Amino acid sequence: MAYRQALGRYGEDRAVRWYRRQGFQLLDRNWRCSRGELDVIVQRGCVVAVCEVKTRSSLAFGSPGEAVGRDKQRRIRRLAAEWLAEQEGMGPVQIRFDVAEVVGREIRVIESAF
Repeated sequence: MAYRQALGRYGEDRAVRWYRRQGFQLLDRNWRCSRGELDVIVQRGCVVAVCEVKTRSSLAFGSPGEAVGRDKQRRIRRLAAEWLAEQEGMGPVQIRFDVAEVVGREIRVIESAF
């Protein structure tokens, strides 16, 4: 379990660095409520990106993004609505849902994945 947690943290660190290089500001990371967790939430201008980070050590079991199916997408959308409802003073924003695939040292961010 410790290995999986470390691997997940590594992937999230890579995703946060990628977004910062793109000019995004980190708003939240590992936001939790009773119904689940959002990995990374960033903002650039009026765009808020909610990113599900999937990290694998290899492609032996397929690409990491394949693990973000319809049920997971629905859950992330509901959680994002809860997160937004908690944000006081945040003006109108455009929200998008990204998936970051991290395999080894490589990262691929799929913007507006769903």
